[in-house]
Amino acid sequence: QLQLVESGGGLVQPGGSLRLSCSASGFTLDYYAIGWFRQAPGKEREGVSCISSSGSSTNYADSVKGRFTISRDSGKNTVYLQMNSLKPEDTAVYYCAAVEYDMGSLNEGEYDYWGQGTQVTVSS
Repeated sequence: QLQLVESGGGLVQPGGSLRLSCSASGFTLDYYAIGWFRQAPGKEREGVSCISSSGSSTNYADSVKGRFTISRDSGKNTVYLQMNSLKPEDTAVYYCAAVEYDMGSLNEGEYDYWGQGTQVTVSS
């Protein structure tokens, strides 16, 4: 069973940056498309970004385009979400999810495996 672990969350001031990591043990993430999702208090979970299993295709929600960048490092078996110019409305629990051999999607129903989430708080 693929187990995903997110890390890198924390408290940051508006305009600041964070880099989230999604890693797995015992499985290579190269065979999986990875999506990043977030859920703010009282709101539904939403897709933020995704990357195909090959790494050749990425997609972003309109709300984060130009500020967030998704990438993967095969050597470290890790997928990253670089978040710049953070806003208070980016505050949420961020989850990574995986689906085998796929282009990736911002639709959470496409994913089979989920991490436990990491809290991101943007506040002064």
